Amino acid sequence: MSRKAFILDTNVLLNDPGAILSFDNSDVIIPLSVLKELDKHKTRTDEIGKNARGINRTLDGYRNGSSLLKGIKLINNGTLFIKTITKASFELLPHELKASSHEVDTGLIALMLELKSQNTKKIHTLITRDINLRVQCDALGIRSENYRIADHRTSMNELYGGVTRASLSKEKLDKFYQKNELELDEIDIEDTVFSNQFLVIKSDLKSGSAIGRYNADSKSIKRVIEKKKVFGLSPRNKEQNFALDLLLDPELKLITLTGPAGTGKTLLTLAAGCQQVIESKLYERLIIIKPVQPVGKDLGFLPGSLDEKLAPWISPIKDNLNFLFQTSSRASTTSNSRQKKDDHYLSLLFEKKVIEVEAIAFIRGRSIPNAYIVIDEAQNLSTHELRTIITRVGEGTKIILTGDIGQIDHPQLDVYSNGLTHAVERFKEYQLAGHITLLKGERSALATLASEIL
Repeated sequence: MSRKAFILDTNVLLNDPGAILSFDNSDVIIPLSVLKELDKHKTRTDEIGKNARGINRTLDGYRNGSSLLKGIKLINNGTLFIKTITKASFELLPHELKASSHEVDTGLIALMLELKSQNTKKIHTLITRDINLRVQCDALGIRSENYRIADHRTSMNELYGGVTRASLSKEKLDKFYQKNELELDEIDIEDTVFSNQFLVIKSDLKSGSAIGRYNADSKSIKRVIEKKKVFGLSPRNKEQNFALDLLLDPELKLITLTGPAGTGKTLLTLAAGCQQVIESKLYERLIIIKPVQPVGKDLGFLPGSLDEKLAPWISPIKDNLNFLFQTSSRASTTSNSRQKKDDHYLSLLFEKKVIEVEAIAFIRGRSIPNAYIVIDEAQNLSTHELRTIITRVGEGTKIILTGDIGQIDHPQLDVYSNGLTHAVERFKEYQLAGHITLLKGERSALATLASEIL
């Protein structure tokens, strides 16, 4: 089998400093022009600057006793090279690109053309997150691929969804309903079952069905009972019921909810939070964190106090909270008096810090115990930002990540490299975490149609 070689663009290394070790049993080539471009970013104070400095330190560590020119053996059986782009490489460029030979992208194309002309058995592929560069490569017959940080998956449909299907004999299904518990080895299932994964169990005679959730510690399946109402809100489909089952389980410390707009991710999360903070008092505070674009930056460029700066971003959260408070108090006599009472009570909860809205820029350094934390729009967080937030979690705290991985606003992230996808995939094997992908839009027929066709 031909050995593979991967040439890394600057944007790959800035997005994931660990990209060097992402290609097992292969050669990894970093062009010298990419190193020069990395150097331009090292003084930045954001995550991009941090990654640029990290790459420089990594390469400096590799060169001790070895040569980046001759190749350095990596722990994944790969070999790392630093390669210059020669004058002969630029001679291979088509006429249209020679005028822009000073640009890094053009230099990468020149290098790829030179490697291609060598007619070796080695397969060279340029790895870049630049769409236009990949298009140019395709036009010139050069192999190129996008870089995906999360297990290099090829489709959103391949990402973990939190639900699988299984079959069971009618006798065992009846037993499941009687005891509300079943051993995993009693069911017929081919897929790997992860911690807190939901199982839609059908009878082999197609005469009945049941829903269960797998407990990895006891290696058993617990029957899921449908939730009737949570803080005035009733689940409208089975995925919403699954979500509430996870959100209301005090043993679970990290919940991830994904799905298109209008599937109820935020509303369900806030309803479960309000019930456990305000009614059952399982947690002392409900804290809502929402990424602000540019993500993770200081909000000082907006006028006014912190509350005024956050207002444009927290208004959807307040809309949901207002709806929940009105829904949970339908028994009041008149709608006007009820609304005034709800508005006053909600304002009081904000005033007493029972409900807080926090910016990512101010989360570092805090330790947050006994809280129910909601991170909305988590698909716009990098893995570094998400790590910063989760490591703030103190004893007795539950954290919920919600987002639509198909709707990412962060310019440096995609469906595979964002923090939410990373969390879903990394935590699925642990008993303290649970995940569900919501599928059906419940906001309105128009909202559901728009999320499908636009």
